[in-house]
Amino acid sequence: MTSPYRAVLGAAFDELHPRLRAYFDAIPAGAIGRGSGVFDTVGTPRRWLWPVLAIFARAHVMFPVWERAVPFTVENQPLTTADGSPAVAAVRVFELRNRREAMIDEIGVSDGALLDRLGRPVRTEARFAATVRDGGLRLRSTAVWLVLGGRRVRVPRPLAPVVVLTERWDDTAEVQSVSITVAAPVIGRVYQYRGRFHYRIAEEGEQSP
Repeated sequence: MTSPYRAVLGAAFDELHPRLRAYFDAIPAGAIGRGSGVFDTVGTPRRWLWPVLAIFARAHVMFPVWERAVPFTVENQPLTTADGSPAVAAVRVFELRNRREAMIDEIGVSDGALLDRLGRPVRTEARFAATVRDGGLRLRSTAVWLVLGGRRVRVPRPLAPVVVLTERWDDTAEVQSVSITVAAPVIGRVYQYRGRFHYRIAEEGEQSP
């Protein structure tokens, strides 16, 4: 079984830093990927956006906060979709000041591109173009859909937010870095998180250290 990232990137997958290849490659059967670290920032300082983010928070997508130095964990689990293509289900747990929140998504392959289905239940889908730059991975959204009442509605391109994810490996600090920004037309950046973490493959059922 391959991973959705290797399936989409093809030969470019081997241009990733070796530590990132280990992160984005297929997780062996009976295993799970686990990571922990700290986000430098989470959310947005624009409080007038928080009522909108609160709607997405109920589905475990984004949260109405602006916090720094937020501890977090991530668990990645391999899946195979109904059409037989590879996917990865991820749960990221944010230890906010007054509560714990989980971001839930599943990333797979659709029409030769990465498709991220966010939320439980799914409330948003985003298609990404993937590129490798200087050993790091960059994903940029090319289309966004809202899932409303079981219907999938594409957000018109002039109105669609742009999501950019960058993952890199820091050889000096020996740590993986991640950055996600969500920017809306006219408004600009409406959400972000950025930080560093360590990651390993563990046997499913093995307790975290």
